[in-house]
Amino acid sequence: MMSVTKEIVTERLKTVNGPDFTGNIVDLGMVSEIFIADSKVFFSITVPAARAQEMEPLRAAAERVVKAIPGVAGAVVALTAEKKGGGMEAPVPARPAPRPAPPAPPAAARPAPHAPASHSSGKRGVPGIEAIIAVASGKGGVGKSTTAVNLALGLAANGLRVGVLDADIYGPSMPKLLNIHGRPQTVDGKILKPMENYGLKVMSMGFLVDEETPMIWRGPMVMSALTQMLREVEWGRLDVLVVDMPPGTGDAQLTMAQQVPLAGAVIVSTPQDLALIDARKGLNMFKKVDVPLLGIVENMSYFIAPDTGKRYDIFGHGGARREAERLGVTFLGEVPLEMGIRESSDAGEPVVVSKPDSATAKTYRDIAAKVWDRVNEERGAAEAAVPSIVFE
Repeated sequence: MMSVTKEIVTERLKTVNGPDFTGNIVDLGMVSEIFIADSKVFFSITVPAARAQEMEPLRAAAERVVKAIPGVAGAVVALTAEKKGGGMEAPVPARPAPRPAPPAPPAAARPAPHAPASHSSGKRGVPGIEAIIAVASGKGGVGKSTTAVNLALGLAANGLRVGVLDADIYGPSMPKLLNIHGRPQTVDGKILKPMENYGLKVMSMGFLVDEETPMIWRGPMVMSALTQMLREVEWGRLDVLVVDMPPGTGDAQLTMAQQVPLAGAVIVSTPQDLALIDARKGLNMFKKVDVPLLGIVENMSYFIAPDTGKRYDIFGHGGARREAERLGVTFLGEVPLEMGIRESSDAGEPVVVSKPDSATAKTYRDIAAKVWDRVNEERGAAEAAVPSIVFE
């Protein structure tokens, strides 16, 4: 089999025309550092921010020519519109960073909230569940489900009782990520018993339909299914339920945000500006329905080559942190692009449980601690906002 090299990939990319057919993307300096691992090719293409939306055909063309190279098993090509200081777009005015919260005791030592947190009236809680957290993204492909499951395991490792609701009706991931098979049992033929693994209680549409069965439901059916998986499941006593939201800002997301007393939302994004554009949509949706923003996670933040230890910012770096500072939202942490995360996820053994002593597992546990701190901060703020009535 032909060995794939950076030089071969670079030569093929020279056949891809630049914007407006002027030169090619390599000679124009648009291609980032190319990284090759397990015959898979990773790189990004920097484009003018003002024209980012129209550059998808260029990205697709670059991906096609690379995948056509003999010996290439796959390609991950991202568009990035990072600010280079060369006039790509006007700089965003700096905003003052939020004041740091006072230090809190470890999660395991803190009592769980006694009622589902909500800033909106008319949202009915779920008996036994103290807090519900949504993990969301504005688009697919940013590692939201992997982040959600490792966040849940991180919360459990920090001493909390945790459940996971896979709210992605069309593309459920939890059965594979948590290596759970079979069908859930029922209580009295009405209430479902959640499936369990690694100390988590889990419910997913993937347990109820065959893996290859396409879901062609319309909005009302999706809403009904979500409601049943949330409210007609014997969750028992949980400190927190982590909801893996579907990507985007459609019916499922709005139903959860408007009808469920969410303690807050965690937004997952990759570093490049194009992913952040979609992440902002998710942020704004939760703001409009008065759901607290617990913070932003930057996934695929950087790559450390295992053979040399050299760091590669394949998709740029720090975009989510800058966005969090700009919006006054907590930055929860950076998760590297690491082969072990993908391998452990595919094997149904998430890195927090399969390699609990690794640096990556510690990163997820730290993110989980920050998320729980934010849940308690928001709960305290909500309680402080309620007026007290004094009888004299």
